[in-house]
Amino acid sequence: MTPSNWRTYLVTQESLSAGRSTRAVVEAAIDGGIDVVQLRDKDRSARERYELGRELRELTAAAGVPLIVNDRVDLARAIDADGVHVGQSDLPVSVARELLGPDAIVGCSAWRVEEAEAAERAGADYLGTGAVYGTSSKDVEPEKDGIGPEGVAAVVDAVDVPVFGIGGITRENAAPVIEAGATGVAVISEITAAEDPTAATEHLAEVVGNV
Repeated sequence: MTPSNWRTYLVTQESLSAGRSTRAVVEAAIDGGIDVVQLRDKDRSARERYELGRELRELTAAAGVPLIVNDRVDLARAIDADGVHVGQSDLPVSVARELLGPDAIVGCSAWRVEEAEAAERAGADYLGTGAVYGTSSKDVEPEKDGIGPEGVAAVVDAVDVPVFGIGGITRENAAPVIEAGATGVAVISEITAAEDPTAATEHLAEVVGNV
């Protein structure tokens, strides 16, 4: 499944999971029909993320769900992930592509139009933009926090690759993000912190799919 076919994108963070393991959340999200999973869990050591990544690689591969690794190209290679997602302070898109090869999926975070255009020129397969509504799940600079659907639309209009909104997105406010032109939505808390992550995934997919 390529980024143009993704609609729901789970970013993992066990510290927000109400006592559940990341593996349990990912299993539940897969049961709910999640389209792609990103291994984030930044508060873990590299060794811990590697061990977790191996577990998630088995789960996602069996389910036919792409697995993306946040920031770490070396970790993506080590666990044979489908790709990597880099930010503006990480390795450049072009370097990630060179290291992972032409078949890997390389995503990039970009909230400014000029960042989005540069990432596309460098070979990014998709972009993540936000925080759309503001978020406490990620470390976000104040000027990037709460760009709104209009900020998503500006990025979408500037590039031809798929764009995913992230940041404070719930099933209640996801529709305007899709209406702004986003291919899909990426979430952390909406699924991870939900009482029933499977149902949360299903509900989010239903909202996004009906726009």
